[in-house]
Amino acid sequence: MSIELRFDFQQGGFSTKLELELASNGITAIFGPSGSGKTSLLRAIAGLDHHQGSFVSVSGIIWQDGNHFVPVHKRPLGVVFQQASLFSHLDIMENIEFGRKQAGLPMGNNETSSIIEMLDLRNLLHRRPANLSGGELQRVALARALTVEPELLLLDEPLASLDEKRKNEILPYLETLHRESKIPILYVTHSLNEVSRLADQMVVLEGGEVVASGTVVELFSRMDLVMGQDDQASTLVDTEVVKHDDRFGLSTLVCSGGDFTVAKFDAAIGSVARLRVFARDVSVTLSRQMDTSIQNIFDVKIVDFKPQGTAHVLVSLDFSGQALFARLTQKSFSELDLNPGKKVFAQVKSVALVA
Repeated sequence: MSIELRFDFQQGGFSTKLELELASNGITAIFGPSGSGKTSLLRAIAGLDHHQGSFVSVSGIIWQDGNHFVPVHKRPLGVVFQQASLFSHLDIMENIEFGRKQAGLPMGNNETSSIIEMLDLRNLLHRRPANLSGGELQRVALARALTVEPELLLLDEPLASLDEKRKNEILPYLETLHRESKIPILYVTHSLNEVSRLADQMVVLEGGEVVASGTVVELFSRMDLVMGQDDQASTLVDTEVVKHDDRFGLSTLVCSGGDFTVAKFDAAIGSVARLRVFARDVSVTLSRQMDTSIQNIFDVKIVDFKPQGTAHVLVSLDFSGQALFARLTQKSFSELDLNPGKKVFAQVKSVALVA
């Protein structure tokens, strides 16, 4: 089953026109700059804004089509916005249970208890919102949205109001939610870091229209999108953890293109780990270097290249079906005589472990 969307409307001088079919599992990131239509799309899906001629279907159930419109309070969904918007006069447990009461669901069930444990809220239940940090408030808002037993969860930039410390505190809980929940999640954000850590699929919006959609790994390998621009140019590589080396403090991760060696981290052998490799950390050589401190060296083939300003070139590399970007100087690119189809070696100086 899938989530099917069709919108064509104008609101406050801004137009949205798109047609999408999204997977009804995992996390789909709705990505774009401010003013691209991300929040307008989410509000329309939720039914908070009613636009004539729109179509919304979730897992085969039509929420809107023609004159048929299911109001927001009757749609089986949970919504979390930038601000937690909790009731200040209620304690945390009462805030969490508020949605269940409104939906006529029984209190104190095992599902609610499991959500509280997953989001590590047990010690906060008798406190008031005024006494919680921003990250804690967002965890409570997530719990409240989940306890109504939604069939779709909408998250509208839930980390945007938090500083970096608070973001890093709540991201692991979102990763746990991703692993343990079977509810499809639409996650609005303008942060590539959040997309790379959390999302399975991705929709890129610009000016109220879809610029691209597909898996996150696929879209990060495209040089024409924002992920392939300037200092942020990077690709994602999904790997499997195969070895930990306690002596040297290293972990070995394998993908179709070879093995990555990274700083040792806590993960079970056989588990999945995603790497984000920045183009600025990849260099190219014509022969395999033997006397180098760089551990990650791969046989690759040049696929494409794109000038970046007057000084640099972004080079797209293929290693056994995996994609890498290398950001080289124009001078190096010319002196090495690099062209599509040429076989070279990629040296990856460092990688970011993102999931």
